Amino acid sequence: MTTAYNSGSLAHADGADVYKKAYWRLLPLILACYLVAYLDRVNVGFAKLQMLDALRFDDAIYGLGSGIFFIGYLIFEVPSNMILRRVGARVWIARIMVTWGIISAAMLLVQTPMQFYVARFLLGVAEAGFAPGIMYLMTLWFPAQRRGRAMAIYVMGAPLAFVVGGPLSGGILDVFHDVQPLAAWQWLFLVEAIPAVLLGVVVFFCLSDDFRKVSWLSAAEKQKIESDLAAENAEKVEHGSVREFLGSRQLWVFVLIYFCLIMGLYAVGFWMPSLIKRAGVADPFHIGLYSAVPNIVAAIALYVSGRGADISGKRRLYFAVMLTIGAIGLALAMIINGGPLVTIACLSLAAAGVYSCISLFWALPTSMFVGASVAAALAFVNSFGNIAGFVSPYLVGWLNVSTGRTDIGMYIIGAIMVFGACVTMLLPRHLDK
Repeated sequence: MTTAYNSGSLAHADGADVYKKAYWRLLPLILACYLVAYLDRVNVGFAKLQMLDALRFDDAIYGLGSGIFFIGYLIFEVPSNMILRRVGARVWIARIMVTWGIISAAMLLVQTPMQFYVARFLLGVAEAGFAPGIMYLMTLWFPAQRRGRAMAIYVMGAPLAFVVGGPLSGGILDVFHDVQPLAAWQWLFLVEAIPAVLLGVVVFFCLSDDFRKVSWLSAAEKQKIESDLAAENAEKVEHGSVREFLGSRQLWVFVLIYFCLIMGLYAVGFWMPSLIKRAGVADPFHIGLYSAVPNIVAAIALYVSGRGADISGKRRLYFAVMLTIGAIGLALAMIINGGPLVTIACLSLAAAGVYSCISLFWALPTSMFVGASVAAALAFVNSFGNIAGFVSPYLVGWLNVSTGRTDIGMYIIGAIMVFGACVTMLLPRHLDK
């Protein structure tokens, strides 16, 4: 049924222009924030190219340090998101970004394994609440049929972090070689931390917490968003108690699926530079350039898959297919030893699959919960699912050292991803709507 509005600002009765306006006002800043957040989270993968030799760390130490980030993330994720809901996204996300920027820069002080573990743990504490906070913010602005595209653009920050960060990180390692008083890997942490602090200031002054408070929407446009959200939220679940919330079987199924996804995501993210080096590329800057290719492919794939899922309504199927594609690409990168180009092609398949699944996944729990429950669910699923962010790099690093082979861990992670795809297809069909 078509609803007409008196405001001439609505060119279309379905309100498409309202959401386009919101996309352009919100998503460029959110995309930039996620890009910087992801860059600061995984630049340790590029620092690894020199840091391990300089500090005499092995793959097991690197894997544990990379993964321990998620222990701090796990502990503080839900409390952080509950605070964000009280004080507002603008203030809390700004705080998160400034804090993690400072701690990321402090990584340059690391000299021992214990210092490495502590720094990574504190980085997880600082960043806790950022991703689910942004996703919660989107549930306040966009109904489900508009949210998939918004999520896809937001999540595009992850592969773009490698598109920008790969050549940037490799270039820093190259240009700052022998630049005193720091080693190149120390300059890497310092230089790449600066944008997080600056963007934190921008967020404080520019991010809009609530569509009702902005001046760039007319009264009719605000009413359109409010009515769309109210109609959608009426069919969702809000739990009356913590016990009822934690007793939701569906909540734990989401945790399991997200765990499987994150196992693959960080297998690709943390080990991509090493896999490219294994394929015969020695120069850090060239490794950075090569690593940009899979992430360009992933950025395109996640937008196309997110849009396709929105149009078709087959969110579960899209997620399951893309996660399986990611597993196949990861396995092929280990099976086929055909040099840099073949490895890049396989990693492109893996990256396209796992990054597409991030935006596809979050459309599922946000279609089931509402109010405080959606804020808690996003933080809960993100924090407990991100235990895989600890398990994945540590498992691969430990298996590399204990078996002397670099492929076994990747095959295990690929199998876990396929299992997650199968579980997804068992979710209720109404989540496709």
